[in-house]
Amino acid sequence: MMSRSNLFLCALLIVVATAAVHVADAFAPPIQTSRANHQVFRSSATENEEITTQIPRIPTYNKRATIEGPSIDSKPDYSSISGPMGGFIDSILMSLFRYKLSQRLYHQDNTIPTPDSKLPLTDFMGIIDLATRMNSQNFNRTTIQTMSQDVMVSLFPSFILDRYPTWFAQPFPAFSARMCAWATVVGGTWLMGECEVNDVPEIEGGGKSQGVLVKRCRFLEESQCASICVNSCKIPTQNFFNENMGLPLTMTPDYETGECQFAFGKLPTFEEERLAKDTPCLMRCPSNGGMRSWHNGSDQRATTDSKSEQWLEDLKALGELEELKISSCSLMED
Repeated sequence: MMSRSNLFLCALLIVVATAAVHVADAFAPPIQTSRANHQVFRSSATENEEITTQIPRIPTYNKRATIEGPSIDSKPDYSSISGPMGGFIDSILMSLFRYKLSQRLYHQDNTIPTPDSKLPLTDFMGIIDLATRMNSQNFNRTTIQTMSQDVMVSLFPSFILDRYPTWFAQPFPAFSARMCAWATVVGGTWLMGECEVNDVPEIEGGGKSQGVLVKRCRFLEESQCASICVNSCKIPTQNFFNENMGLPLTMTPDYETGECQFAFGKLPTFEEERLAKDTPCLMRCPSNGGMRSWHNGSDQRATTDSKSEQWLEDLKALGELEELKISSCSLMED
């Protein structure tokens, strides 16, 4: 009989095979639309450095300090970093992620369906372009977190998500945590940069091989935005593993160094989440804190036509405001 670890490895190979099928579809040209509000933040970038101009800049009044972050001079060459399965598999996984992300953002139920980036499918900055527009076009941070979690769910065959909690996470929590740590390094190096499995001593039993240390996160480095990190990665990833995989996860980013510590099998505490939400903006944040200020944290959407129209007008006006001199972030405040 096939062991459970072999079953999980087969499932991972199925994900890779599925990715190869979707990649071909992803090369097809995006559907064009004439709706004016689709174009509010549509990127006209042809250079990677122009993408960050799509982030809204709005005036705020709550002054906070900023974090300098790791030196740009020591930025790794992420294009030369690949996961254990090699650069070819990484490119397939990146293309699959880009395809699923663009599908979710272009969904017609979205307030503003967002077309795919104009950047090549193999360009990592295309993902940053989409993540930036997802954050800049949605004023509700809960919506952003849900959309990001939806993308993660779509990456896995349903039979894995249906069975993993009862077959692995619940009966074998420590083994499941180690398996997920290994899979994160194998399948996520292209997204996060260099990373390694490590121990998490604070977990009961010593947490042997239940952690992943990301040495300098590529997603954070390229987005340069703590708000995008928290709402598009940290919180939705924790929710995905807890709710869809049945396995607790705590992610602890260090904005001074660019590191991020994954701890599988550990639920985040209220204090840890508060600290993550209270972190100051990065000094290099392209919106100077405007991204957080745009999000009001409300769980209620504007439902009337007048409110929606006013919101779209406000959204358009954001790009006309002058660049801020002081960072003040309220995106992650309740």
